[in-house]
Amino acid sequence: MSIYQREGDAFYRATLNSEWYRIVGLLGVLGVLMVYTIARGIWVDGFRLLWVQTAALTLVIAHELHVLRTVAKALQHGKDVSSAIWAINVVVESQLPTLALFLLLASEWMNPYQVLVAPAVSLYFLFIILSTLRLSPSLTVFTGLMSSLGYLCVTLYVHGKFHGSRSELGAFPLSIYVIYAGLILTAAIIAAVVAARIEAYVAAALREADLQNELKTMHHDLDIARSIQQGLLPATSPKLDDFDIAGWNQPADQTGGDYFDWQSLPNGRLAISLGDATGHGIGPALISTSCRAYARASFVGENGHDQVLNRLNHLLAEDLSANHFVTFAVVFLDPKDSAVEILSAGHGPILWYQYDADKFESLEAQGIPLGMIAGVSYERAQCRQLAEGDMIVMVTDGFYEWENPQGEEFGVERLETTIRQARDRSAADVIAKLRLSVEDFCGGTEQKDDLTAVVLKRKVVARVTE
Repeated sequence: MSIYQREGDAFYRATLNSEWYRIVGLLGVLGVLMVYTIARGIWVDGFRLLWVQTAALTLVIAHELHVLRTVAKALQHGKDVSSAIWAINVVVESQLPTLALFLLLASEWMNPYQVLVAPAVSLYFLFIILSTLRLSPSLTVFTGLMSSLGYLCVTLYVHGKFHGSRSELGAFPLSIYVIYAGLILTAAIIAAVVAARIEAYVAAALREADLQNELKTMHHDLDIARSIQQGLLPATSPKLDDFDIAGWNQPADQTGGDYFDWQSLPNGRLAISLGDATGHGIGPALISTSCRAYARASFVGENGHDQVLNRLNHLLAEDLSANHFVTFAVVFLDPKDSAVEILSAGHGPILWYQYDADKFESLEAQGIPLGMIAGVSYERAQCRQLAEGDMIVMVTDGFYEWENPQGEEFGVERLETTIRQARDRSAADVIAKLRLSVEDFCGGTEQKDDLTAVVLKRKVVARVTE
């Protein structure tokens, strides 16, 4: 298993990409060094030791190309690079400065003890710095350890072979060279700390990127869910000679638990329904969608309407978990005689505004919300006759429970006042007036619940006076 696998696939690919660029850069440096070595060998030494230097560099370049090919394949096919390859690569690269020191010794350009403090020693630090790009503190420490051991090997070789000539060659005490080796290892430990910080930063950046992608995907899915849910709402109002019908919905989130609907029935009636699932968001949206589907099937399947709530409650009680329910109301309108049957499962208020008397009647529910208790029975529908100008107004609690900055709710009384002020306007205008009134009252406070309103109004027929 790779040393990187514990960090996850995204981090592992990031380290492979970093390693690929590091090796490419290193190959560029080695290529330049090859050209320099050949040119200097010809110019200074005539071909002396040239074949040794070029052979060593060729082997190192071949090794780096092999590792580069392995990393590229791992990136392309999603394969792992074994820990053995990383370890061998560290050993080879960390000993390049050691090889350079031995070649300097063989070239006799400077005395052996000068080689131990030559600029070539700084190559150890260069490779330690480059090792941080592996994003592995352990490999950086390993690089420093191998570099320190390589430098000590050169030191011991020089000390053993030229010990008798120390004074003539201007050698420092042996402890100084040991300190050099310790500095190389210390630099590696410091670099490992830096590598750990880089590793943590890259891992955090990748986690944030993953989170952003997940959020983007979630928002995309929610947008799709919203478009589907909004697509289920009626696009146009029913065209009836004597009645004006309008509905409106505005969820608090991208999706909501409210819906409204109307459906023409085989017996010539029109079913106008409204549902409000507990909460708002994707979960309640799914519940309200299920309620809509069950309701549409129930309206068509029943000859009468008294068993609609019993049937819907049975179906939803089987689907919903505890603490989830739907308040539901439906108005069955017979356009021929302006008669309505109103059923409500825990939904209120359902306001019947009587135009001639200029008064409201709040129609009570026939039972508890749907899905709370299986097997509960609901009372029979309430029947009313709509006179000209009368309205049935159904809203969800998002309207009258919306609070202003002082914590005061809009309330049912303001709801009734607004409806009365818009009594001579169309059903759509009544809803628009309700929207403006509640928004003005709340003064910019957050909408915490879904808003849905349906207005059924019997038109006032203009009479010609003689």
